[in-house]
Amino acid sequence: MLDLTAEQSRSAVREAWRDPARYWASLTGATADLPAPVAVIERDALRHNALDMLVRAGGLPIRVATKSVRVRSVLDAVLAIPGYHGILSFTLAEALWLAEDHDDIVLGYPTVDRAGLRKLLADEKLASRITLMIDDISHLDFIDSIAAPGTRPEVRVAIDVDASYKAPGLGHLGVRRSSLFTAADVAGFARQVVRRLGFRLVGLQMYDAQIAGQGDATGAEAPLIRIVQARSREELRVRRAQIADAMLGIAPLEFLNGGGTGSLEFTGSDESLTEATAGSGLLAGHLFDGYRSFHPAPATGFAFDVVRKPAPDIATVLGGGWIASGPAVASRQPLPVWPPRLRTLPREAAGEVQTPLHGESARGLKVGDRVWFRHCKSGEPAERVLSYQLVADGKIVDELPTYRGEGKAFL
Repeated sequence: MLDLTAEQSRSAVREAWRDPARYWASLTGATADLPAPVAVIERDALRHNALDMLVRAGGLPIRVATKSVRVRSVLDAVLAIPGYHGILSFTLAEALWLAEDHDDIVLGYPTVDRAGLRKLLADEKLASRITLMIDDISHLDFIDSIAAPGTRPEVRVAIDVDASYKAPGLGHLGVRRSSLFTAADVAGFARQVVRRLGFRLVGLQMYDAQIAGQGDATGAEAPLIRIVQARSREELRVRRAQIADAMLGIAPLEFLNGGGTGSLEFTGSDESLTEATAGSGLLAGHLFDGYRSFHPAPATGFAFDVVRKPAPDIATVLGGGWIASGPAVASRQPLPVWPPRLRTLPREAAGEVQTPLHGESARGLKVGDRVWFRHCKSGEPAERVLSYQLVADGKIVDELPTYRGEGKAFL
């Protein structure tokens, strides 16, 4: 059983990941008898990240984003740590499944899952445990079309508010989510919601992707990113306060949620918020290598084996094309991290069946050797493997099934 509340092991004190040669070599040794691809979670690195995120949030409770984990034992272990509470789910089917064991689940996105809604609306216990996300009256209409008020339990709902930044000269920065932006937008919509029979408005969500999901440490655009993010933080702090004030006389909210792994310091300092959401920083994909404010441990990795040497300075592994979602750019590729100084070929990149790796380190690789990669994002590798090997002190101590390993595939 994965326990992150126990005292640190000796390896955690030494922070083994700070010595890459020793760290990745220990994972090779631990998994030597397992066939590739093999995926691991290093227990003490995971614990370090979980505790570091609490510090960064400054005491604000953290709701765990399941999309960025997709391993139930990890979710349970993190939620057992004081300071973490509740789940942000990504599909209704997932939320219904997790509601068997958890009683505070917010669905992060609107749903039109008819079968899932029929199940939710027929069960008072499920309806009390799951909060649906809305940003349009059509969402309420859709729910009513499944089961009319008076024939079903009261439905808990939260409003998704656009937390993007409208930058002069640059336009919309952030993700395209809700159409609700100003305090007037939110208040007007909230009044419509509270007038609807069969619904209870319990919260607001405001995810600042342009801050939380955008690194500011490297690249030619980094100085501009820092300037824009600073202005976005200033604007968002004011707008969140206005929205919170506008909601005071409309509905007694249980939560006002914001942030993500990359913006926990800002989120924790925003007095309008009652909780943050984070998840990616627990397993820490290489996306976070580009942030200045924090440096998570590489708690997860996956390995492929060399199957041929087409040239002295090229080693080809079987598999590798575990591309992350988002824009189709090089940063979404998995990053070869050990042996060091390996890189993919520009004309092939990471392939579905094979990935040629180029560099001086490739000269020392032979058929059968193991190469370690890190994924750009955190939860998506779980869709590729049935389980993670849990490693502590250089040994496998448990096997943790992923959603896929439990027979679940939600998105």
